Amino acid sequence: MPVGIRGVTTLRLPRCLLLLIMAFAAALVPAMADPPDQQNAIPSFAELQDAGAVVGEIRIDALNIFDLDDPKENNVLFRLANKLHIRTRPGVIRRMLLFKSGEPVSVRLIEETERLLRSNRYLYDVSIRPVAYHDGVVDVEVKTRDTWTLDPGLRYGRAGGANSGGIGLKDDNLLGTGTSLGVSRTSDVDRNSTEFQISQGHAFGGWTSIAYSYATLDDGERQSFNLARPFYALDTRWAAGLSLSKDNRIDSVYNSGTIASQYRHRKDSAETYGGWSEGLIDGWTRRYSIGLTYQDDTYEMEPNLIAPAELPSDQTLVAPFFRYEVIQDAYQKFKNRDQIERPEYFAMGFQSSLQLGRSLTALGSSREVWLYSGRVSNGFELLWKHTLLVSGSLSGQYGNDRGEHQLYSGSARYYAPHGTRALFFAGVSGDIVRNPDISDLLQLGGDNGLRGYPLRYQSGDRRALLTLEERVYTDWYPFHLFRVGGAVFFDVGRAWGGDNQNTANPGWLSDAGFGLRILNARTAFGNVLHADVAFPLNADPGIKSVQFLFKTKASF
Repeated sequence: MPVGIRGVTTLRLPRCLLLLIMAFAAALVPAMADPPDQQNAIPSFAELQDAGAVVGEIRIDALNIFDLDDPKENNVLFRLANKLHIRTRPGVIRRMLLFKSGEPVSVRLIEETERLLRSNRYLYDVSIRPVAYHDGVVDVEVKTRDTWTLDPGLRYGRAGGANSGGIGLKDDNLLGTGTSLGVSRTSDVDRNSTEFQISQGHAFGGWTSIAYSYATLDDGERQSFNLARPFYALDTRWAAGLSLSKDNRIDSVYNSGTIASQYRHRKDSAETYGGWSEGLIDGWTRRYSIGLTYQDDTYEMEPNLIAPAELPSDQTLVAPFFRYEVIQDAYQKFKNRDQIERPEYFAMGFQSSLQLGRSLTALGSSREVWLYSGRVSNGFELLWKHTLLVSGSLSGQYGNDRGEHQLYSGSARYYAPHGTRALFFAGVSGDIVRNPDISDLLQLGGDNGLRGYPLRYQSGDRRALLTLEERVYTDWYPFHLFRVGGAVFFDVGRAWGGDNQNTANPGWLSDAGFGLRILNARTAFGNVLHADVAFPLNADPGIKSVQFLFKTKASF
């Protein structure tokens, strides 16, 4: 990875451009049709379900990182990696299966199991297939392939003119148990921190997740604990959880990409809940939860720092709440959307959640207000295999016959493939915050949109962003380790309104650029490396005419 970064920073742009041009040209060439599948003597899962077959033996085959039967992966380095790596224990895989021996075959449960297995970063590939069928009983093979999970934790990023980096050691699958354990030292524009974290998603032999983290910051400390038995599947009937967190830090207010003021923010929070559901009925799941939340925020001036004109008000809220969720069983499997040559699952059905609570002085609240939050999303498959995903959310407080601290957000993502390795993407998002404190201001620039402008360049109580990208997903697979793609992009957006609006360049801003996308496919920490060159199109004289960005993200 450092070699790739070093290559970009030395401005070897002609090679990058050549790679993108070749990739675009390759994407326009129709892919050769795969040869037809050979007839298999064993029926498909759909046919077995229709025939009323029952699941017999379930065989778990947890494979190592590299396939040494493949000549391209049978080399000294990969053999050494396989030897050093401890494979995922079969019992870890078995605990995540939603189907069991003796139960009728269910295509839905098999497909949902694959989605759950693929959500684990320590698994590179998942295959579930029938391997034997006799007397109405079918034996099933669950085959997985591991990723390399020991992360040396070397990080470097640059966005909006600011550098970030880190070093540490983390294993996302310690001794093949699915336990994540790590320690890291990171540095970014806000602070330096040293963090220890440990988590296990299947504690006590089931679906109980437990996680703890502790971080010392150069301006405070952060600590969190979480214990939960979630609604892990569509047919899960009950859930319960407890979470605790403490945070003590310096918060900064930005204007035109520079820090305008700073203050200390201490935040303690906790939540406990219990939930129940009737399970999946006619393709829909409805869930009900009751619980109690606690949040205490205090703000102070910090010596030797420029203080804001007015601090947010201290507040303690203790509120019982009720939560209602609706989920439609409609998921679709894609490839080459937000990843490169890896299966992705999009929720194409209606999903919503609504939570309503009331803070009470009798429980220790500083005042009585209604607390509400909600979200809704849906997916639509349009003509020519185009996909549209839309979502919206709201949250806020209501008291004294008026709304307080209200936040409204909405977004849409549009995927329009043309060929198997090229896609046009459009994303639009908007946010409005009403009656904000300085801690609620919306920011735009650098790492959170408008790649051609400095970090957090604009701020306000309204924000809008449009991103257009032409994406290419090549079939280049260097060393059987990396997947490579590219993009040409255009951004336009603005953050405005409120008391902290930019004075230097407050209008609509836009940029254009291009970049490489490199997916570290065979590691658990394999996010997508973005190496972008962006050009601001209406910048003021204080902004560089070319911005270089290097960062890792979860998606393309």
